[in-house]
Amino acid sequence: MNTAAHDATTIAQRYIAVWNETDAVRRAALIEAGWTADAHYVDPIAQASGHEQISALVGAVHQRYPGFRFNLLGKADSHGDHLRFSWTLGPSGAEDLIQGTDFAQVDAGKLRSVTGFLDKVPVGA
Repeated sequence: MNTAAHDATTIAQRYIAVWNETDAVRRAALIEAGWTADAHYVDPIAQASGHEQISALVGAVHQRYPGFRFNLLGKADSHGDHLRFSWTLGPSGAEDLIQGTDFAQVDAGKLRSVTGFLDKVPVGA
């Protein structure tokens, strides 16, 4: 595996770990380690700027979908400071209900911005 592909996979895995972390203190530490201070997140239904807002957004997803887990779908891809990867979200141990693809800009190995797209969303989700 080349370095760029390894870095893309590592960054995507750290990103997924943030979304799966239910403990706010541990999640804050993961965000601090993996996101720039001025990081920004946006998708069709939410946006957040900075570590605190990003953590609060993740916490809100846990409240709406308790027991659901994110997983990488396929492999992460990168070129330059851009990263692309897909993910699934569903109840732990069950078929995923939601799928998405995220595009990110990275600065020195940390996420600076993430733009998320929802590829599969069931009615009422």
